[in-house]
Amino acid sequence: MMLNVAVIGCGYWGPNLVRNFNSLSECEVTIACDASNDRLLHMQKLYPHLKTISNADAIFSDEAIDAVVIATPVQFHYELALRSLKAGKHTFIEKPMASSVAECRELLDLALEQGLTLMVGHTFVYSPPVKKIKEIVDSGDLGGIQYVSSRRLNLGLYQKDINVAWDLAPHDISIILYVLNDTPVSVNCQGKAHISRGVEDVCNMTINFSNGGFCTIQSSWLDPNKIREMTFVGEKRMLVYNDLEPIEKIKIYDKRVEKPPHYDTFADFHYSYHYGDMYSPYLKQFEPLKEECQHFIDCIKTKSKSISSGLEGLKVVQILSAASESLKQNGAAVSIGDLG
Repeated sequence: MMLNVAVIGCGYWGPNLVRNFNSLSECEVTIACDASNDRLLHMQKLYPHLKTISNADAIFSDEAIDAVVIATPVQFHYELALRSLKAGKHTFIEKPMASSVAECRELLDLALEQGLTLMVGHTFVYSPPVKKIKEIVDSGDLGGIQYVSSRRLNLGLYQKDINVAWDLAPHDISIILYVLNDTPVSVNCQGKAHISRGVEDVCNMTINFSNGGFCTIQSSWLDPNKIREMTFVGEKRMLVYNDLEPIEKIKIYDKRVEKPPHYDTFADFHYSYHYGDMYSPYLKQFEPLKEECQHFIDCIKTKSKSISSGLEGLKVVQILSAASESLKQNGAAVSIGDLG
């Protein structure tokens, strides 16, 4: 059965979603919606068959539309997703899922009640490097993960309605939750607003996990260099993921610190440092966004749970909300609470 898809929001990311959904054999984007006439004219030039509208009302009342894809600014996610689900449409929301935990929970409950697929655009969990990292971590090749460090820095793009943590950190948070499969319990976050009052453009976040592990995430719109790097430090080996590398995006270092045995004497303790080889595993190349779009269609057809389901979207927003509260409290630890 061919599924009819409508895309709301044709700005920065929406056209990429239209392109990828149209490339799939099981669905077709039939309607694109945006408030800008210029954006709609651009979409019509790219896809002459596409119906373009400036008001989303017609999408929700159109019984021929099976699924709605929302790629608008975050402030509109909840209202549009709520209307989509109430209209009986399967719903895909770009990250972050909504502006608050309460909004996410309401959308989750409604999707469950209606028996609809609700999915969030955590694109990186569909990428070859992140899939490989999870495979490596799950295999135990790195040993127990001691901590994760992530840096996502660049100059701009400044947002008006959300700070840099809400804009950039969802990528890192979704990757960390996917790879570690552990429960975060609290967040510390500090940041500063240098350009727009009240909108932090530099943030440092620490996520503490139930097993005692922790992750640090540095996000910035105010850095001279574009950096997309994550480091997973294990007991046996260390892994560096640099998404800007053209080929060797993952490098595994056979490095570790070995703790000396305990002696009941006054002898000095000597830590030993192990330095071994570095290798870069082969990565099968495919476009993560196409994989994500295909996954959404598959979940609709098979009624299976997505790896970036509404529940995963809720978890990310819970962490972001705790980070926002920590910012207000000058970096104090804020409990995330129950992620279920």
